[in-house]
Parts: sequence; C-alpha cells; structure tokens
Amino acid sequence: MTGVAAEWLNLLFRWGHIIVGVSWIGTSFYFIALDLGLRKRADMKEGVSGTAWQVHGGGFYHVEKYLVAPTDLPSELIWFRWEAYLTWISGFALLVLQYYLQANAYLIDPSVADISPVAAILISLVSLVAGWFIYDRLLCRTAIGERPLTLAVAVFLLVVLGALVFQFVFSGRGALIHVGALIGTIMAANVFLVIIPNQRTITKSLLAGEPPDPALGAMSKQRSVHNNYLTLPVLLFMVSNHYPLLAAHGQIWLVVALILVMGGSLRHLINRHDAHDPVRKFIWALPVAIAALAVAVIVTAPRTTPPPEGLVVTDAEALAIATARCSGCHSAAPTLMGLTTPPRGIELAAVEDLVRHADAVRRQSVDTTAMPPGNFTAMTEDERVRLGAWLAVLP
Repeated sequence: MTGVAAEWLNLLFRWGHIIVGVSWIGTSFYFIALDLGLRKRADMKEGVSGTAWQVHGGGFYHVEKYLVAPTDLPSELIWFRWEAYLTWISGFALLVLQYYLQANAYLIDPSVADISPVAAILISLVSLVAGWFIYDRLLCRTAIGERPLTLAVAVFLLVVLGALVFQFVFSGRGALIHVGALIGTIMAANVFLVIIPNQRTITKSLLAGEPPDPALGAMSKQRSVHNNYLTLPVLLFMVSNHYPLLAAHGQIWLVVALILVMGGSLRHLINRHDAHDPVRKFIWALPVAIAALAVAVIVTAPRTTPPPEGLVVTDAEALAIATARCSGCHSAAPTLMGLTTPPRGIELAAVEDLVRHADAVRRQSVDTTAMPPGNFTAMTEDERVRLGAWLAVLP
C-alpha cells in the first residue's frame, strides 16, 4: 500500500506541476509576444508607450502598455505570480519524492561520486541557493548586468558550469534534473524576489502620489526576458529523466550547452517573429539551432563495442544477469524503489522477455550504463559485456 500511495503522490504532484507550469509558461509567452507586438499610434494616452489590437475567441481586445504605470490604478489589478510560485513548489516536491527519498537509485552513482544520501541532498540544496546568489548578486546587479549580451553569455556559462559540477557529483539523470532545478529556481526567484517586489514598490509609489522609479520596471523587464529565453531549455531538462540517452554518455555539460543554444535560438526566432522584424534579421537562429541539435545527436550516440571474439554466453547466464541486476524493478511484482508495476511494463523474468525487449536492453545496459539507475544494483562491466555478447547472436 505504501508503494501505491507513493506512486499516486508522485503522479498527482507531477500532474499539478504540469498544470501550473503550463499556466506560467503561457502567461510568459503571451506577455513577451504582446510586448514585442506593441505599436505606437497617434491617439495614445499620456504615458502609454504602445498599444495592440488583438482578436481571440470571437472577441476583440485593445491593450495599452504604460512606460511605468498610469497615474491612477484600478482596484481590480491582476497580479501574475502564483503560477510561478506553484510551479517551483510542485517541482521541488517532485525533486524530494523522486530524487531525495530515492537518492541511492536516482541521485547517486557510486562510480561518479561515492557519497551518502545526506551529502547528496545537502549539495543539491546548497547548489540551488548558490546558483541564485551568483546569478542575482554577482551578475545581474553588477556592471555585467548593464550589458545585455555580456550578461546573456555570463548566464549561459553559469548554467554550463553548474552542469559540470553536477556531472562530477550526481548520476547522469541526477545531474540533468539539477540543471533544470537550478534554472527553475532562478526563474521562480526572479518572480518572487525581483519582479513582484518591484511592481509592489511601483504600485505603492503611485498610490502615495509619488513618481515611481523607472529602474525598477527596467529590472523586472530584464528578469522577465531571461525567464522567457530559459523556458524552452528548462522544459527539456525537466523531462530528461525519461530519456536516458541524454545522460548516459558522460558529457553532461556539453549536452546542457547545446540544449541552451537550441532552446535560446528557437525562442529568439519566435520572439523576433512576434516583433515583426524582417526575416533576414533573425533567420540565422534556425541553422544555429539545427547545428546544435546535430552535434547533440552525435555526442549522445551510443559507443558500441563488439564483444570479445569467441565469447559464448548461454541463455541461462544471460537470464542470471538480468535476474540479479534488473528483475528487482522489471518483474511482475517489483521489490525495489517502491514500484508497484515494472517500468514501462517491461518484465525481464524469462529468456523470452529478454529476446522480446532485446533492443531496449542493449540500449540501456550494454551500449550505455543508463540502467540500472545509478547502477544501484552494482552491475559490473563484465556482466554488461557478457549480456552484449549474448544479445549480439540473437537472430
């Protein structure tokens, strides 16, 4: 029953994470597109920097943007903040359920760093706080933050450096999910610690009849743009645990860099299109994204090694390896990691099962070390070689 409850808890938090995440991303994408699509018109009100006419759902909308804020604010002002807060809260809950409470299976790989679960969790928590501090205090609030392109490069290097650190501390999956958690923390903290407080200060000044500080609005806009460009990469990092090929090659930092380039280029392509820029000015982003994807495919390609010549492995030996290293999860009644059903419905309890799922077994446990997760059942390199030799002679 405990396993069933844990699985439902994981599912519900994941569902909630998707729901609030979609809401946050939707508002972010909409407002950036709205901002880029604003146009100056002859009949604009005082203080308005641009307006837009939009149509949706059978209705027409007229939107105005003030440089700072109007002189009078209505009482029904809508704040967009809870989507960001709940996305981070639900995401952190998933990090606890999946990686902290099952650290030996998902977060720790003894072949990478033989550390305790407590040490791994402490490193995780410290890295999230340190990442935000470096981003906010040492980059955005310094002279670097005054130069957008320089700041963009610095943030890129910060995330790649984080990936490099995670690569030498956590399992492959743990490293990638922590890159996502680092970016997600920066994005949510931008809303919680910068954007909303600045907007509250501006609102307070207006209600007091004082001129608001335009620098606060500019800072909020800077962080909002950062969040927008980081969205596509963070989405891929958050689902990376479902795709072991992203983590099984040993070059996590490089894949992270390539995903940042891909996601950022695609986001720039969309943003400049929304701004109605001439295509010739932003089309370069498409080949850049394609080139980054091509390199990522090459980097993550499995490194297949032919089994030693003359090595013969019997069906019984292959099944014994699978039973010892895989059947704790891949059986009708799993006994490990709180599972109630085998992952992806794959059972490896008989030779026929190994034959049926031969391609998956080869990809996950022979060509890569993606399985077992974090190698928590201590599958040896010799066992992988012998299993590969057995698979190589299958018809």
